[in-house]
Amino acid sequence: MSAYIYIAMIDIPAEIESDFNRIYDEKHIPDLLKVPGVRSAVRYKLSGADSDEIPRYLAVYEVDDPTIPNGPAWRAASDEREWVTKIRPRMIKRRHGLFEKLD
Repeated sequence: MSAYIYIAMIDIPAEIESDFNRIYDEKHIPDLLKVPGVRSAVRYKLSGADSDEIPRYLAVYEVDDPTIPNGPAWRAASDEREWVTKIRPRMIKRRHGLFEKLD
């Protein structure tokens, strides 16, 4: 297992949720998995929370280096046309974080 995970928490309006999931699964994650140093990606949907502020969707990316999510290859993979034009402008409660594994 890598020493780092990068998480993306996102909420999206219900009217584009099916497009969001389709583009995320068919294009966004496959593109990010081609970035050197990205080992894996797993998506989750919220099933319970103690606050309305928690976004409904979570993606967890295992990365080899903490600079990968802010690097040029990651940015290029994230700039896929449908993601930029259909999804990104409609995201709400978008949160990101980089975590380092404890020994």
